[in-house]
Amino acid sequence: MSGRRKAAILIAALGPERAGKVLAALRDEEVDQITLDLSTLGTVDNETRSIILDEFHAMAVAKRFVTQGGIEYAKELLEKSFGPEKAFEVLNRLQSSLQEVPFQFLKKADPAQISSFIQEEHPQTIALIL
Repeated sequence: MSGRRKAAILIAALGPERAGKVLAALRDEEVDQITLDLSTLGTVDNETRSIILDEFHAMAVAKRFVTQGGIEYAKELLEKSFGPEKAFEVLNRLQSSLQEVPFQFLKKADPAQISSFIQEEHPQTIALIL
């Protein structure tokens, strides 16, 4: 099942008020994608809903403890809570989302400012940044 479909099921499970708050925090394209999946969702059985809610809960717990206590602490906590296999799955998904892309912050910067900052840099440095 795709991540978008899981997100749509999670949003539907939250109910209108909570779901509205979550959707308000998302980017427009994310809202569009989730809304599209919501519109074609149909009935979701309790078992599927429960699995998705458990997965979301495990990811939320892991992410909180990775930022508070490190990856090893999160691994230990997840293994005790969900067993080694589920802990491994959750941490694999989480680690890929925690990896930062170099210079990601530059996407939000004004191009004119970036230009003035790198103007005196070596051409190879400028090429790397661009």
